[in-house]
Amino acid sequence: MGTAVKTWFITGTSTGFGRHWAEAALERGDRVVATARRAETIADYPERFGRDVLTLELDVTGREAVRAAVQRAQEHFGVLDVVVNNAGYGHFGMVEELTEQELRDQLETNFFGAVWVTQAALPVFRSQGHGHLVQVTSEGGVRAFPGIGAYHASKWAVEGLSESLWQEVGSMGIHVTNVEPGPYATDWLARGSRTSAPLPAYDAVRAAGEGGWQLGDPAATRAAMLQVVDSPEPPHRVFFGRSFSDVAAIYQDRLDTWREWEPVALEAFGSPQR
Repeated sequence: MGTAVKTWFITGTSTGFGRHWAEAALERGDRVVATARRAETIADYPERFGRDVLTLELDVTGREAVRAAVQRAQEHFGVLDVVVNNAGYGHFGMVEELTEQELRDQLETNFFGAVWVTQAALPVFRSQGHGHLVQVTSEGGVRAFPGIGAYHASKWAVEGLSESLWQEVGSMGIHVTNVEPGPYATDWLARGSRTSAPLPAYDAVRAAGEGGWQLGDPAATRAAMLQVVDSPEPPHRVFFGRSFSDVAAIYQDRLDTWREWEPVALEAFGSPQR
């Protein structure tokens, strides 16, 4: 597709990354279907960008609502080139502190919401013979910190799903990219995060993990996202921010551990069976 005019469908465009990417696309002349849970939070888009934008109220946890929104988007613009699964929030709580409902709610939005959008977009992409699905998973989709296990579980799930997906649809002209942002100054904590009731037993763990974050400028991701979607061969995974060194060390430790325990692993295989 090169740098020709593209039509985007982006979830979670009221604030944060979603708004930055929607505005970046529109400002360069692309067309955008901008969605958010509350219509009033994206009411300014048509005033600023006219017919190049279609705004839709959408809660991604509703499977049929997602299907209807994607269908309307296709009917309105006639094509969908880029679909960005951005909607989501973070739930804070130690694993023992999580209630069943808190965990289910986290997965309903961050994982199942992404699945519903993905499943709705794929038939459109297949009929066109092209399309680019961008899954916003985060650095937290390939590493983990204490106190946010529910969020990590949701993002690791999207990573695994997407790794299967790109092997399934790559031959159909469909690209899949997991965009993995590190910490950014998006007001994410104050805007949408939720927290479990704390257990005093984990106070020391909580205190040890507080502070120390260097936050990136979310506006700087605008150009990065455009480069990703304009690439003729976009990556399956790409960090946004300064995550590489820390994550590389974690993965090296995993490789070292697997190598150290490889004799046990081979012993557990036993004799090959015919």
